[in-house]
Amino acid sequence: MAYCWGQNGHGQLGDGTTSDQTRPVLVTGALTFATVVAGGGHACGVMTSGAAYCWGVNGYGELGDGTTTERTSPVPVEGGLTFAATTGGDNYSCGLTTGGAAYCWGDNTFGELGDSTYTERTSPVPVAGRARFASISAASAGGPHTCGVTAGGVAYCWGDNNTGQLGDGTTTSRAIPVLVASRLSFTTVSAGGSHTCGVTASGGAYCWGWNTYGQLGTGTTTGPETCQDPSFGNIACSSLPVSVAGGLGFAAVSVGGTHTCGVTTGGAAYCWGDNGYGQLGDGTTTQRPSPVRVAGALTFRAVSAGSSHTCGLTTTRLAYCWGDNFRGALGDGTGVSSSVPVLVVQ
Repeated sequence: MAYCWGQNGHGQLGDGTTSDQTRPVLVTGALTFATVVAGGGHACGVMTSGAAYCWGVNGYGELGDGTTTERTSPVPVEGGLTFAATTGGDNYSCGLTTGGAAYCWGDNTFGELGDSTYTERTSPVPVAGRARFASISAASAGGPHTCGVTAGGVAYCWGDNNTGQLGDGTTTSRAIPVLVASRLSFTTVSAGGSHTCGVTASGGAYCWGWNTYGQLGTGTTTGPETCQDPSFGNIACSSLPVSVAGGLGFAAVSVGGTHTCGVTTGGAAYCWGDNGYGQLGDGTTTQRPSPVRVAGALTFRAVSAGSSHTCGLTTTRLAYCWGDNFRGALGDGTGVSSSVPVLVVQ
């Protein structure tokens, strides 16, 4: 069973209503999900059978049901594909089949679907190229781009690239996958607002793209490059992967709007970047250009960074969230933001 909480103006909680919820509510339909991911204003999940369902806003076809009709309950993604995972972007979605093929659907203004066009799609289309992926990640907040890692550790990205978030050494947007310009071997990548991060086979974390808030984790909010952003003008950026400071060994990272979080191989959570709402979880609202440990001495299995909040799952399977609590995003039954982890109400 799947549970969701927070903003629900478009039915993205999947409970059959459009009422915001400050604590978890059951997704309707009696479906058995293996995984669920949240996108910009929608959510998608993969059942244990491999069938994908989505719900919420659908103005660009991001639910993949062949329509642009908003849904407050899960609807099946068209195509009869068997998925291993899905990822929710900002007005689009992508999925990875059990055979490693990537498919995307929804908005395609910047080529974020990777099908060599800029055409909106209301049902899944295959990502161009012959790459077979082990994981895939779509940006759910900000600059729409998508990245994937092959079983051999090679990273590809596609879509918006105005801040270098594709990591190919340019700021040219791409409608097909391009290689991240690095000899690094990645185990996973995470695409966020206008930056991207990945973890190598040795546990090193690397990031690329926008860095005005220190979200690349290099210890500075400067370059090494300057990119021209249509909204913010000249901004600090890197169009190539740069090493995250601190020498920590990460198991995974998750990129949010303007911050980044990761879990070390020992289960400690660290975050860096923008902290205006306490989304770094260190008990302050101070911006951090290098990793700081999340307060509370909790041991995490995974963390997920949102637009301005973060959630994590501990090794005891308890969910905690911290940061902006707009419309109940933290799931603690209140609307009060927190700069330290708070327990999601059971």
